[in-house]
Amino acid sequence: MVSKPLKIATLSFWHVHAGDYSRQAQQHPGTDLVAVWDDDAQRGQDAADQFGVEFTGDLDALLARDDLDGVAITTPTNEHRDVMLKVARAGKHIFTEKVLAPTVAEAEEIIAATDAAGVKLIVSLPRLYHGYTQAITEVIDSGQLGTLTYGRVRLSHDGAIPRDGVAGWLPQRFFEPTTAIGGALTDLGCHPVYLTQLFLGAQPDTVSATYRSIAERGLEDNAVVVVGYADQKIGVIEAGFASRNPFTIELFGTEGTLTYTDDGNVLTVNGEQVPVPDHGQDAFAQWVDHINNGTRADENIERALELTRLVVAANEAADQGTSIAYS
Repeated sequence: MVSKPLKIATLSFWHVHAGDYSRQAQQHPGTDLVAVWDDDAQRGQDAADQFGVEFTGDLDALLARDDLDGVAITTPTNEHRDVMLKVARAGKHIFTEKVLAPTVAEAEEIIAATDAAGVKLIVSLPRLYHGYTQAITEVIDSGQLGTLTYGRVRLSHDGAIPRDGVAGWLPQRFFEPTTAIGGALTDLGCHPVYLTQLFLGAQPDTVSATYRSIAERGLEDNAVVVVGYADQKIGVIEAGFASRNPFTIELFGTEGTLTYTDDGNVLTVNGEQVPVPDHGQDAFAQWVDHINNGTRADENIERALELTRLVVAANEAADQGTSIAYS
């Protein structure tokens, strides 16, 4: 017996990935996109028209619908906590853009609320499930690199840079301190952060950060975070909105070296190219399975919490201009 598709709404088109998640809701055989809510009526109506669904500006009425099963949340970052608590209390499942919340306390409150309500929460951490991540994890576990001593992950695009008289393709709202919370590190840098935590460990003992604004649009568009570990490993996290570069991973150990670039999807271990498998099941599809199976996304939720913790620490270190103890 085939169950009915889950009815999904997208909450806000503030984030640039709102359209991606709405398309996933339309394309996944287990979900139907039925509505868009946005506190910006024109933005929400335009999105609803694009996807051929209903627009509503009344969030309470939307969440009160008996036929709504879950939501994809792509609101401003500073609204995550309030919106997610309201959604959880309404008994609707939550798929959300990273970071989970602006503070660790808010992230923990969200997790507790979803657990108490019995709703299924997943945070979009897509690169955890990519083929190169699986392959790199297997190389680390195999011992081919020896003891890891250093890691570097870089992800950037040029969305802040003006071209042909246009300020840049990344919306200005991504540079508003109140709503975005942070710039390149808080948004794009999340991916190098959670990958570094996966490869080197989630518990460094020191964090330092240097932020710069090349385009001068209000928040950093060029960021480097350095994490130090008690066992003397060093991790370097790089993110930017100001340059076009291949996505890059470098890991060094006492016995070898690993490099990955998405320019050709090439993974090299100790000078020899290693096959990269296909991507695994993405976070949205995992969310649907957790809803249908009544299970909890334990690892995703824990990694989302630790991601929030390190982003908060990096922003604090950048503000203070010094290395800080991580806790």
